[in-house]
Amino acid sequence: MLTITLIYPKWNKIPEQTEFHLPPHGPVCVAASIPQQYEVKFVDENVDEIDFSVSTDAVLLSMMLTCQLPRGREIAARYKEAGVPVLAGGISTMLHAEEVEEFVDSIFLGETEGGRLAGVLEDLVNGCLKKKYDYFHDFPPIESVGPARRSILNKKRYVYRGVKMVDLVHASRGCRFNCFPCATAYLGGRKFRPRPVEKVVEEIKGIDNDRLFLVDNSLAQDKTWVMELFDALIPLKKKWISHPILDDDEVIAKAAKAGCWYVYQAVFDTSDVIRNRVKRLKSHGIGVQAAVLLGTDNQDADYIKQLIDFLLEIDVEMAEFSILTPFPHTPVTATYEREGRILHKDWVRYTTAEVVYKPKNMSPEKLQEMYAYAWKTFYKDSSQSLRMARLFTDLVKKEMADGTYKSLKLSEERKWSDR
Repeated sequence: MLTITLIYPKWNKIPEQTEFHLPPHGPVCVAASIPQQYEVKFVDENVDEIDFSVSTDAVLLSMMLTCQLPRGREIAARYKEAGVPVLAGGISTMLHAEEVEEFVDSIFLGETEGGRLAGVLEDLVNGCLKKKYDYFHDFPPIESVGPARRSILNKKRYVYRGVKMVDLVHASRGCRFNCFPCATAYLGGRKFRPRPVEKVVEEIKGIDNDRLFLVDNSLAQDKTWVMELFDALIPLKKKWISHPILDDDEVIAKAAKAGCWYVYQAVFDTSDVIRNRVKRLKSHGIGVQAAVLLGTDNQDADYIKQLIDFLLEIDVEMAEFSILTPFPHTPVTATYEREGRILHKDWVRYTTAEVVYKPKNMSPEKLQEMYAYAWKTFYKDSSQSLRMARLFTDLVKKEMADGTYKSLKLSEERKWSDR
């Protein structure tokens, strides 16, 4: 039996964030496309070390982030030196295809379902591996997307202070929006591709975890479908978090009933639109983490200060601050390249915690200073760990109310909350 080692390279975490590790989603989707006749070994280098002495027939690098590329290059070099073929795929491979092609034996561009990855592995076995397999924007039928292969995960590694982390699952692909800092439209196309609801329910039922993260790009693309999805989730009594949900009272009420307890909501200005959106979510018992992008062309230092004051005023539970980063194939990057505003392409520093371009209304040094100010000011009176504990306490109450609480003993929950 041929052994395939699937590796998810490590990267430098954002120092301001509380460090915990979610089980990665890309690798488990890739693993689901590997036929059963292959033995699959998985290493998430963020929680485990790679043992290069263990023999393997091939290595698959699954890379999601730009800042994983330098480590991916190092891993590939080690295995290639030992004569092991290295293949690469994933979001960052698609964003940096020409560069990745230089340091691996083969790259895979696109989505792996529909027998496509199986065909690549067959070529590998037959000694006719191609340098590139290009299925970019040639999407397989969405019906071919089945359950991810979560059995490859070492679940004991994805626990924070005794708390079992959420499992990731997606109900759709593609995004009809084309937000200026985002590469999603380039990667997954501008067409919204929802999975059949019964397929999503089947996968979620099979996940041995009552806490999930619906990692869809947006749950605000098709009201009819999302209402059908939420109706189907209600009987499962799962608790889940997600990216933005359609800002509609009926939809939000249904989401809360279906188990939504926490939403990542982009906060890009101090308008009543944002204020009312956050208010609506919170009125249905849904916690809000503000996702705040710093350094856009309409911002200066004073604007950022006003934005932080606004977050405190509307009382979001959490906030995550990111510096605008010109990743390849995003609308903003094309503009900045044309204007000569990109400072460097040292990918290991493309973490969204460092300024790598010239802002319009302040110096790079000032933006870096304001990034530190944002984290420090928002969490000044209530730390990240305390805010997380409060959110988690609310979740436990919901689980106790519907009889699904079973992840930890109450004494362990209290221990976590006290830290």
